[in-house]
This record gives sequence, structure tokens and C-alpha cells, in this order.
Amino acid sequence: MDVVTLSAAPALAPLLARGALRSPFKRPAPDAGFPRTRLLLPGLRVDLARLAAYERVCGFPTGASDLPVTYPHVLGFPLAMRLMSGRHFPLPLLGLVHTSIEIVRAGALPADAEYELGVWIEGLTAHRKGTEAAVVTEARVGGQRVWESRSTYLARHPAPPRTPGGGPADADVPLPVLDEWRLGGDVGRRYGAVSGDRNPIHLSPLTARLFGFPRAVAHGMWTVARCLAAHGTGGSAGVRARFRAPVLLPGTVVYGADGSGRFELRGADGRLHVGGEVG
Repeated sequence: MDVVTLSAAPALAPLLARGALRSPFKRPAPDAGFPRTRLLLPGLRVDLARLAAYERVCGFPTGASDLPVTYPHVLGFPLAMRLMSGRHFPLPLLGLVHTSIEIVRAGALPADAEYELGVWIEGLTAHRKGTEAAVVTEARVGGQRVWESRSTYLARHPAPPRTPGGGPADADVPLPVLDEWRLGGDVGRRYGAVSGDRNPIHLSPLTARLFGFPRAVAHGMWTVARCLAAHGTGGSAGVRARFRAPVLLPGTVVYGADGSGRFELRGADGRLHVGGEVG
């Protein structure tokens, strides 16, 4: 794998524009080629004002000495976008859906530390609705790995019958309901402003309808962060979550959790939107 060291985080707006322009020409397939490049960004310092804005949007307390366990994903997002908006990434950036994340926290995440980030594409797999790409993000402090995540992103396209993918379904037994949240239509725009993820499916009903959604869709990472904030586990050592169905905005969801570390979001009709666990 080639290693490319960056001197600064890439600007997101040009990457998103580049990815949008290239999207119509992409030909997603599980056996397509993909970039074999590892991007490194050393010497990264956290913007504390931006961190505080993120914490407010997601419901975390502000001013903690450690980062929320989901925040390094935001730090690595520009690097992931550079790879996924590139010529050799086979999935169209427009309409790409975040389907799962696994996080391992291996050490402290000081808000005032200097981080080295690494991001690479792990591979492509078939999914019953198209093709998924796995993206790995790693954070190091002083040469030691302190955090790593593995996210999957789905490009929807016609797939052969009986294509594997998506993993085993969660047992459809609701967890104890702890709260009900009424989500405004601006949640996607507010989270997009603090995370940089301005995928059109999150921003407005008009842009979401272009990709087959009846209304704007909440970011998967916002739903996980919001659950962790409610669960009081923003500093967890590990998190696993799958995004089962889109959370449409505006809308109402119920938050459930149990003593084993499992959490979920369901619609008022009982439909499972997000299921996960902390450890």
C-alpha cells in the first residue's frame, strides 16, 4: 500500500464538488478496483470551538478533557473524502449511504493532544442492495494507536439475486424505551455544518428526493453520537452500530437501551433504525 503524507487536512468543499461531478461516471461493482493508498496527516490539533459546536449538536457535555469517542471520525472525514472522491474510487459519492461503524478506543483522547491520522480503503463487498466499501480510520498520539474505526458505505444499484451482505439482522425485540426525541428538519444541516458531511441526502427534502428518499435523512454518525450522549457513554472503549433504516427528518424516534450496553433508535411504528452496543 502506498503512503501519502499530507501537510494539512484537505478542504472539503472542493472534494465534495469533485466527487459530485464524477459520480455519474462511476460503475460500482464488488470486484471493481479501488485506491490502494494510505493517507497520513500528522501534527493535527483539534479546533476546540468546532469541537464544542459538535458536542452541542450531538448532546454531549462541552468542555470535557477527552474527545467524545465518535469525534475522531469527524477529524478523519476529509481524508476519507479525498479517497472516495478520487478518480479511482469506483462508488459514486452522491447518494453514498453510511451503513455501519465499529470503533475501538485503545487509549486516552485528549482534546489538546497532537494527533496523527491515517485513512485507507480496506476493500469492497457485495451487498443485497449494491456494493459496500469499507473505510478504516486510525488516530495515533505519540506514535501509539489510541483509536480506530471501520465504516461501511453503500452505493445502491441493481444487484444479482441472493447477493450476500448487510450482516445478520438484529433480533427484532425492542429494548426498554428511555426517551422520545422529536427531530427537526434542520438536524442534517446542523450536523453537516459541524462535521463537514454535506451529502445532499441529509440537507433538504428536495436534494434527498433526487436519491430516492422522501425527505432528508439524519446522518448515521449523528444518531450514534446522540445515543451515546444519552447513554452517558461518550468515552466508551468500543462501539458497534448498524444503520438499519433511514431516520427521516423531521420525525419522531424512541431511544432504547439496556444494562448490557445495547442501544437503539426506533420509529414511532416500532421500525428499527439504528442498533448498536458499547463495551
